[in-house]
Amino acid sequence: MNERDCIHCELPFDTESYAKRRAGGKINECPDCVDELGTETAVKYLGLSTGDGKAAALSIVAFETEADKRAYADAWKSAQGSIKGANGGLGHATGALNGAPVRHVSHQSGNPNSKGRS
Repeated sequence: MNERDCIHCELPFDTESYAKRRAGGKINECPDCVDELGTETAVKYLGLSTGDGKAAALSIVAFETEADKRAYADAWKSAQGSIKGANGGLGHATGALNGAPVRHVSHQSGNPNSKGRS
């Protein structure tokens, strides 16, 4: 247990607690003050993969809020079929993905030439 005193409310808190990890904020801010004052500034990232095997592509996207990230992840899983247990590309139900507040940070396309031939 690693205790510090909060710079806002001056109460002791555990810097390694689940609540502190969930809330984020600076190392010297307790989780309650981070939530109450809205001092968390970290970007919420999400990694997404399409396809299987050597030809899979990977995208890293950023969100403004944790709620936007969760909603996008749920819509992505539903659209690509992972909730139904199917593999493959995106299905037809991609409506929730369109117009979502997302910023693409990185994209790595897979190599469809899995045998190494030109």
